Amino acid sequence: MKFTDIFIKRPVLSICLNALILIAGYQSIKSLNVRQYPRSDSAVVTVTTAYVGAPADLVRGYISTPLERVIASADGIDYIESNSKQGVSSIIAHLRLNFDVNAALTQIQAKVAQVRSELPPEAEAPIINVESSDNRFASLYIGFSSSQLEPNQLTEYLTRVVQPQLSAVSGVQKAEILGARTFAMRVWLKPDRMAAL
Repeated sequence: MKFTDIFIKRPVLSICLNALILIAGYQSIKSLNVRQYPRSDSAVVTVTTAYVGAPADLVRGYISTPLERVIASADGIDYIESNSKQGVSSIIAHLRLNFDVNAALTQIQAKVAQVRSELPPEAEAPIINVESSDNRFASLYIGFSSSQLEPNQLTEYLTRVVQPQLSAVSGVQKAEILGARTFAMRVWLKPDRMAAL
């Protein structure tokens, strides 16, 4: 007598065993912990410095270059990205995988404080932010337009009224204004010509 003959002669036994295998498989699927990727902590540190009215070349030479030099010497930096545009310098330092974020942040803050005196006096103090690299993309974009307000007036309204209210909402990490229209003018006066007039 073969082993399979038992299931042919006793169909109720074969149905019960099949049902038991299906139930065990279903239970194991429900309790199985599935992860697409292993847990890894990767973060970026962003250093943003505003130099209102300065062209991109000036921002690059006087702000981005000195800050890049000192930030690159901090421990845990994998690589650095830099973006210099009119009035704003943005440096993004990508940390090595699973490196202690607080230790890297402390070092970067100390390095930036060292060169603060070398930056132009008209430049604002650098703003340092830490964010995990998987949360760097916005969850929501809201568009604003007005037929009555000029672009700079709309930006001022968003900065003064809307941005604080959105930042106060529970669960919101940061409310940022993209495409802001802030106007500035740099004026160099000539005292001798003014005195002559």
